[in-house]
Amino acid sequence: MNWVDYGSFIEITPPKDFNFQECLVFLGRSEQENLHQIKDGYLYKLLKIDGELVLLKIGEASNLITVEFPVSAPTLRTREEAAAYLWDWFDLNQELEPFYEMASKDKVLHHIANEYRGLRIIGIPDLFEALTWAILGQQINLTFAYTLKKRFVEQYGESLVFEGNTYWNFPEYKAIANKSVEALKMLQFSTRKAEYIIGIAQLLSNGMITKEALLELSDYQQVKKSLTAIRGVGAWTADYVMMKCLHFPSAFPIADVGLHNALKLQLGLERKPALEEIEEHAKNWEGWQAYATFYLWRSLYE
Repeated sequence: MNWVDYGSFIEITPPKDFNFQECLVFLGRSEQENLHQIKDGYLYKLLKIDGELVLLKIGEASNLITVEFPVSAPTLRTREEAAAYLWDWFDLNQELEPFYEMASKDKVLHHIANEYRGLRIIGIPDLFEALTWAILGQQINLTFAYTLKKRFVEQYGESLVFEGNTYWNFPEYKAIANKSVEALKMLQFSTRKAEYIIGIAQLLSNGMITKEALLELSDYQQVKKSLTAIRGVGAWTADYVMMKCLHFPSAFPIADVGLHNALKLQLGLERKPALEEIEEHAKNWEGWQAYATFYLWRSLYE
């Protein structure tokens, strides 16, 4: 992790293949998003660090990521945690040159990889948030999934008001573990989704699953097996979480509707491709399926 501490603010030096503006395009894809805000070229993100709500004002200057703390002076611990969060959120550990080399020779990816170069997988560092968001998105359209997330966050999350704007933090699993299914159904969650999310919150509260334990497994199949053992987590959800939270570049949510729509568009098809066709196109993506998928998602936001 490469960053400089100036006391009142920090600067992060990202790898050479990083495009902040491309990341903002992806982060700004839904007007219903309430876990970050983009204003005047800055990205605002609320974190909870050591029990305190901390607002980050994230910008770019001279190829550096600048992070200000507009509400109050940050402690050293706050600055360290903010830097670590952003390094994780923007997947800055990943060396992308091999991906671009592969993509330059790929029929599907060569154009979009060049067009969006510097875009990184925008992650979901918190395991509970990643699992919840994936489950909310199961078998419904993205617009309604955002509606459900917004209700969930505003009902159970914490917020901070600064200069007339309200910033939200995702609910902690401990706040959800003791909730009833009926309480979540009031937000229009299905019974199953309410059960799954409460169940996951309880597993996390009891220490039965942790991000650290999953990362220690390191083997793709072992991690996927551990995730799919959780009630409500199927293959697509597991791969999504491995891609967005655990940074597995080979994670491949092959059944994803957005992926299918993007491939239809890029290939000029009149119908969505069958899974067998996707597998054929993806043979060249080995080891980089997550980035291939993410760039194809990005192509839908033109």
